Amino acid sequence: MMITVGKKIWGCLGLLLLVVLGVGWVSLDTTARLSEASRWTEHTYAVQNRLTDLMSAMQDVETGQRGFVITGEARYLAPYEDGLRRLDALAREIRSLTSDNPEQQRNMDRLEAAMRAKTQEVTFIADIRRKEGFEPAQRQILTDRGKQSMDDFRAVIRQMQDIESRLLTARDKEKEENTKLANLAVMGGAVLAALIVLLSGAFLSTNIVGPLRDITATAERIGRGDLTTEIAVSTRDDEVGTLTNTFREMSRGLRQLVQELAEGVNVLGTAGSQIVSTTAQVSASAAETATALAETSSTMEEVRKTSQLSTEKAKHVSDTAQATAQISATGKRAVEQSISGIGIVREQIGSIAEAVIKLSEQSQAIGTIVASVNDLAEQSNLLAVNAAIEAARAGEQGKGFVVVAAEVKSLAEQSKTATAQVRAILGDIQKATATAVLAAEQGSKAVDTGVKQAQEAGQAIERLAQNIALATQASTQIVASNQQQQVGIDQVALAMDSIRQASSQNTIATKQAETAAHNLNALGHKLKSLVGQYKA
Repeated sequence: MMITVGKKIWGCLGLLLLVVLGVGWVSLDTTARLSEASRWTEHTYAVQNRLTDLMSAMQDVETGQRGFVITGEARYLAPYEDGLRRLDALAREIRSLTSDNPEQQRNMDRLEAAMRAKTQEVTFIADIRRKEGFEPAQRQILTDRGKQSMDDFRAVIRQMQDIESRLLTARDKEKEENTKLANLAVMGGAVLAALIVLLSGAFLSTNIVGPLRDITATAERIGRGDLTTEIAVSTRDDEVGTLTNTFREMSRGLRQLVQELAEGVNVLGTAGSQIVSTTAQVSASAAETATALAETSSTMEEVRKTSQLSTEKAKHVSDTAQATAQISATGKRAVEQSISGIGIVREQIGSIAEAVIKLSEQSQAIGTIVASVNDLAEQSNLLAVNAAIEAARAGEQGKGFVVVAAEVKSLAEQSKTATAQVRAILGDIQKATATAVLAAEQGSKAVDTGVKQAQEAGQAIERLAQNIALATQASTQIVASNQQQQVGIDQVALAMDSIRQASSQNTIATKQAETAAHNLNALGHKLKSLVGQYKA
C-alpha cells in the first residue's frame, strides 16, 4: 500500500489534532466541574448567610420584646415587629435552598418548631406587659421558658452552620482537585503536543524535505546550464519518489533535446543566410512590378472616368427623349379625350335641341288648353249671369243661387285673369324656345368644326410621338452600349486595382519575408549562442 506525502502530513496533523481535542475535552470537563463546584460553594454561602440573617431577625424580636417589657413604650416594638415579618420569609428561603439535603430538611423542622415556640413565648410576654404590667411580665420571663426555646433555636442554627461548613470544606477540596487535574491535563497535553510536533518535524524533514532539497539543488545546476548531472533512480512509491524519477527523465530528455537543438540551430543558421539573400532579390523585383502596375492603374482610372462621363451624357439625352415621348403621349391622350368630350357635348346639344323642340310642341298644346280654359271661363261667366237672373226671379228662395252665381262669376273672372297670365308666359316660353333651338343648331355646327380640328391636331401629335419614339430607342441603344463599355472598363480597372493591391501585398509580404529572414538568421545565431551555454 502506497503511503503518499499527503497521508504522512495529514497523519502527523491528525495525531496532533487528537491530542489537542483530548486536552480540550479534559479542559472542558474540568471547567464544567469547577463551575459546578463554584455554584455549590455559592449555594453554601447563601445558606450560611440566610441562617445568619434568621438568627439576627430572632435576636431583633427578642431585643424588641425586652425593651418593651422594660420601658412599656410601643416604639421599642419596631424591631420586634420587623423581626417577626422577616422570620417566616427567611425560613421559607432556607428550606428551599436546602431542599437537596435531607439532613438539613430535618434540621429545618426542628428549627421551625423552636422558632414557633420562641415567637409564641415572646408574643405572650408582650401581651402580658401590655395588659397586666411589668411585674407579671417579669415573672413570666424568670420562668426561663423563653431562654430554653432560644437555646434550642441557637443550637439548631449552629448545627446547620456546621453542616454547611463541612460541605463548603469538601467542595473547596473538590474544586482544588479539579483545578490540579485541569493544570495537569493542560501541561501534559502541551508536552505531548510539543513532542508530537518535534517528532513530526523530524520525520517530515527526513522523509520529505531532504529529498526535495536534493532535487532543488539539481534543478539549480540545470538552471545554470549544467545538464551533465545524473540523478539516481528512487525506489520510493510516494510523490517524492515519483517526482525524483520524473525529474530524472526530464533531465535526460532535456539533455537530448539540447543536443538535437544544437544540430538544428546549425542547419537553421545556414538556411537563414540563404533565405535572406533570396528574399532581398525578390523584394527588389516586387518593388519594380508594383511601380509599373501603379502607372497602369492610373491610366485605366483616367479612361474609366472619361467613359463614365460619356455614359452620363448619353443617359441624359435618353432621359430627355423619354420625357418628351411621355409628354407627346400625354398630349395625344389629351387630344383624344378632347375629341371624345366634344362628341359628348355634340350629343348633349342634340338632346337639348330635341328637348327644346318637344317643349315648343308642348307649349302649343298648352296654348290650346289655355284657349279652352278661357272659353270655359267666359261660359262660366254667362252661366253666373243667367243664374243671377234666375235667382232674382225666384225671390227669397233664389238667394242661395245668387251667392253661388256670384262665386261662380268670381271664379270665372279669376280663371280668365289666370289664363291671360298663362298665355303671356307661354308666349315668352315659345320665344325662348325658338332662340334655344337656333343656338343649339349653331353650337352643333361649332362642335363639328372643333372635332375636325382636334382630329387633325391628334394626327400631328401621333406623327411627332412616332419620331420621338424612334429617337428614344436610338438614345437607349447608345446608353446601353455606353453602359456595357463602362462595365467592361470598370472590370478592367477593378482587375488592375486588384493586381495593384496584390502586387502591393506581395511587396509587403516580400518585405515581411525579408524581415522574417533577417530575424530568423538572427534567431539562429542567438539559439546557437544559447545552446552553447549548456553542457550536454
